[in-house]
Amino acid sequence: MPIIVNLDVMMARRKVSLNELSKRVDLTLSNLSILKTGKAKAIRFSTLEAICKALDCQPSDILEYVDEQKKTTTS
Repeated sequence: MPIIVNLDVMMARRKVSLNELSKRVDLTLSNLSILKTGKAKAIRFSTLEAICKALDCQPSDILEYVDEQKKTTTS
């Protein structure tokens, strides 16, 4: 999938645990874990906003686009 989720990186930088972030953004541990591991197929803007507010970051700090075609042609 060309969208990479860097939530775990941002959480480590801010020294925030999954439990703590779950409470701050009012999201279940299982849903937050799915997002953190990159298994989520979608994210609501309201959830992204809450995560960015809780971690004091931008959406681009959490989500990254990687062009699969360019990645395979340059490798």
